[in-house]
Amino acid sequence: MKKFAIALSMLATLSTPALAAGDAEAGKTKAIVCSACHGVDGNSMIDMYPKIAGQQETYLKKQLTELRQAAHTGGKEGRNDPMMSPMAAALSDQDIEDLAAYFSSQELAMSEVNDVPELGEQLYKGGDAVRGVTACIACHGPNGQGSEAAGFPAIAGQHANYIKIQLNKFHDTSRNNDLNGMMQDVAKKLTSEDIEALSKYISSIK
Repeated sequence: MKKFAIALSMLATLSTPALAAGDAEAGKTKAIVCSACHGVDGNSMIDMYPKIAGQQETYLKKQLTELRQAAHTGGKEGRNDPMMSPMAAALSDQDIEDLAAYFSSQELAMSEVNDVPELGEQLYKGGDAVRGVTACIACHGPNGQGSEAAGFPAIAGQHANYIKIQLNKFHDTSRNNDLNGMMQDVAKKLTSEDIEALSKYISSIK
């Protein structure tokens, strides 16, 4: 019986067509529906929605997959978002591959950020050892480009308001799809002043 199960498993693997790599051109067409919130090229003009142009392809795929998962499980699994989960619900695996390929190939548009608190740079680069706040630079790098291999997203030049919203969600654990709860652990130690300062600093990184 065990050998039979193994054979069936191997057959299923062999008979399942391999998922094609993401097609940026196909993704461009599919992205039309995304443009209302994220902009035609992924540079959202609305600061409560993220800029996704130039974001790491693997990170985009992870988020879309987990947003879809939340839609299919009533929010019990994945990343539940009242706006994006319903949008991702009908996406196929290939749609996700294509959309991620398209948006990751676009160029991020930077914004001018004024009145950046010094506290933001201090926390980003050095953290706060007394409170056990890890420096953001440890995962997201000196230029805010993150690490695709490690699953840490690029955050430089992101809308300050979007960063603030996400840090608050990590703080109150309403967003919990971060690797090993790392962002929740950091965010729960931040004050509202910290979050405001960090959001503006990160948005100002070129």
